[in-house]
Amino acid sequence: MHFFKSAVICAALVTMCGCDRASPESASAIGMEFKLIPAGSFTMGEGDDAHEVTLTTPFKMGVHEVTQAQYEQVMGFNPSHFKGGNHPVETVTWVRAVEFCRRLSDLPVEKAAGHVYRLPTEAEWEYACRAGTTTRYSFGDDDSELGDYAWFGTLDDKTHPVGTKRPNPWGLYDMHGNVWELCEDWAAKYPSGNATNPTGPSTGTNRVNRGGSWSSFDKTCGSAYRSWQKPLGWGWDCGFRVCLGPSGK
Repeated sequence: MHFFKSAVICAALVTMCGCDRASPESASAIGMEFKLIPAGSFTMGEGDDAHEVTLTTPFKMGVHEVTQAQYEQVMGFNPSHFKGGNHPVETVTWVRAVEFCRRLSDLPVEKAAGHVYRLPTEAEWEYACRAGTTTRYSFGDDDSELGDYAWFGTLDDKTHPVGTKRPNPWGLYDMHGNVWELCEDWAAKYPSGNATNPTGPSTGTNRVNRGGSWSSFDKTCGSAYRSWQKPLGWGWDCGFRVCLGPSGK
């Protein structure tokens, strides 16, 4: 596996411009922070599923999972089992996550700014999670270090406030653990060969979710690990984070 130089160079330029992990590039009307993710190429998946993917357009990824306070501000209610305003929202379906993005995009201040919020594609999610790495996790291959970056099943049986563990190299928190994160794509086998800006099949039965959760084993929190659920399915361990753009760059 390898990560193409273009993404590494772009990431370096982002840092040189002052866009380090301590200073998100933008924020939404409800206080959601975003980091600019550079265009580039990477090896997606692992083992026999590994294939080269190119993302041709930069995008902004939420620094944190959507919190219960943010979700309630947009949707008017909080479905979560583990209550806490700064905890990630959970017990939320894919359909509700998409509706959240639509309602947030429709806020007058966001419409005036031309901002469009959406779920990440599965390729965008893994690319942002890896942050230039080719290892099992964004920090390396050592399972014993996972507790520094993730809330997962061997540590505690509940969600925790977002951003309380270490971030990945691109300044994104909780990409491993806390709650599973819903992606835009229908779940399906990866395409054979290389892919550019993949979005998954046009139809399907289940939607992809990624990253593991508070109830997961260490291996299922890995950058390449895939899971899925039905669009109307939900769980105490499933939430989401959102992207801004490309139209909202």
